[in-house]
Amino acid sequence: MAAAHAQRDLRKGIQSRSFERAYFFYGDDDYLKDEMIRQMTDAVVDPATRDFNFDVRRGNEVDAESLLSLLSTPPMLAERRLVVVRDVQALKKDARAALDQYLSAPAPDVVVLLVTPAGAKVDAAFVESAAAVEFEPLTGDRVPRWISHHVTTSLKSTITPGAVDLLVSAVGNDLPQLAAELDKLASYANGREIDEDAVGAVVGVRRGETLGDLLDRVLAHDATGALAVIDHVLTQPKVTAVTVVMALTTQMLALAWARSARDRGFPAVGIERELFGLLKEGNAYPGRPWGEAVSAWSRAVSGWTMPELERAIDALLAADFALKEARLSSDEQLLASLVLTLCGGASRRAAA
Repeated sequence: MAAAHAQRDLRKGIQSRSFERAYFFYGDDDYLKDEMIRQMTDAVVDPATRDFNFDVRRGNEVDAESLLSLLSTPPMLAERRLVVVRDVQALKKDARAALDQYLSAPAPDVVVLLVTPAGAKVDAAFVESAAAVEFEPLTGDRVPRWISHHVTTSLKSTITPGAVDLLVSAVGNDLPQLAAELDKLASYANGREIDEDAVGAVVGVRRGETLGDLLDRVLAHDATGALAVIDHVLTQPKVTAVTVVMALTTQMLALAWARSARDRGFPAVGIERELFGLLKEGNAYPGRPWGEAVSAWSRAVSGWTMPELERAIDALLAADFALKEARLSSDEQLLASLVLTLCGGASRRAAA
């Protein structure tokens, strides 16, 4: 939540052209960082004077003298300059000391942007001496909001909520892949609103054939329906047998938690809220938008018993192990066998 607040404050600053003297970008989503760097560059530096007032350096390529020279150079024919230091954690000792000294009294007409890559250790000193903005991978309902914002601001187009949900079902939260698909969709729509038909034509995913549809059919113990969409699901971007098993595992673990909670007397009205909390805490992969997943799980709780769910989780563990080992069966065959196992409990009850 703090990360979202810091990004929101930064966007407000960009809109009002009101900037801090130094920023520190960190976190595990490099795509979001690069997107924000582009926005900062467009907002801070006039394109007509960019050659004079915009510099980018990497930490391992700059020494103390050249770094201080960049930071002390006044803007030319403009209100401010922008200096971006990527891989700032790789600065040599003398350059780091020079930067720390500069940050204690930064120039009023220079905006310094310090950036570390995904996986880098957070530098507490930069958090204190600069406006720190963390970029975490987007999850849950933030992905659909990002899609709508990207389409509106970057592509100057519009997209229907149904198309957003369908695209998330096909691509997930991979922002570079989503951006690439959205570029194609905007070109295809050619000024019209991007709708579900456009997503079907360009991305190759349609209602009834998504990973979310497969998950719903397993929830309903519909083995025939689930088997019918496996091939369609595996042809979609970013979907593999591994991601299908991950999504099924998240689903069945969430369902087991909800079933256990209901058996202990937990009120049905609070289940969805608690399931949202579990997703946020565990950063799990539900294979579709969080709201859609939680709603589906809540509706399905009464249709599953704990023994069935325990058998399902055992089967998913076995499938995960099989995917990591050399095997004779194809991904389609493995998933088909898994689906039959997951849906088998209801079939046996109906037959009895």
